Amino acid sequence: MTASVEQVRAQIVALLPRLRRFGRTITHHASDADDLVQIAIERALLRHEQWRPESPFHSWMFGIMRNAWIDEARARSRRGQVLAPEEAGLDVGDNASEAQQRLLSVQRAMASLPEEQRLAVALVLIEGLSYKEAAEALDVPIGTLTSRLARGREALQKQLE
Repeated sequence: MTASVEQVRAQIVALLPRLRRFGRTITHHASDADDLVQIAIERALLRHEQWRPESPFHSWMFGIMRNAWIDEARARSRRGQVLAPEEAGLDVGDNASEAQQRLLSVQRAMASLPEEQRLAVALVLIEGLSYKEAAEALDVPIGTLTSRLARGREALQKQLE
């Protein structure tokens, strides 16, 4: 059984805040995240028949986003594009509160993780996916996911102490 484009659209609308949050985790940049979400939505709508309604929609979408980001990262490396990281301008002229400082610390710690660990942490701890769903979204065995997640948690704890 294949999904109709209307079913996929409804699922996308409900998932949009989580897609944007995951996009920011992957890209480290708000405008890149928005572009990534747009690309993922376009791909999902064009290939709506590939989603099976009996499987978790969010896992399918997160997988599309991950693959779209890999494509974009490869294209950027071929172009040799160098961009200043978003973190370089976060504190400029900002009299941040303690809560904002903690948030920035967590964001910097997440950004410093290797991509495999960052994605595992984002999907399981931030997005609330089960280990199985996250493993499917990342297209890795569940044991690999749990290993990446454990190493990511440990690295975050050390950095945030």
